[in-house]
Amino acid sequence: MRPYRRGKKGVQKQQGKGTLEQVTTEGPYVEWVGMPEYYIHNVVIDGETYAYQAPEKELDLGVGEKVVFRYFSTAKGLKIDRRSLGRWIDPASLLNTPE
Repeated sequence: MRPYRRGKKGVQKQQGKGTLEQVTTEGPYVEWVGMPEYYIHNVVIDGETYAYQAPEKELDLGVGEKVVFRYFSTAKGLKIDRRSLGRWIDPASLLNTPE
């Protein structure tokens, strides 16, 4: 199976999982007329800083939560892929749910 490639550059995305330690938000930004506003969230996950671009000013994730994401490296640092940041759900917790 071939690894996922992005564009012609061949940037391979990696997967990550860890504890969300800190979130700082910058913005709103608008790149061109007609484009919706977006915010850049600088998140620290297990001591590593990532940039995450989203249309929402507030993330629905709290500090201390386990998160999963896809990311890639750029000249400016590590970036989380759009719409890939989410909560990690422990599969064992699904077995013990009351009905």
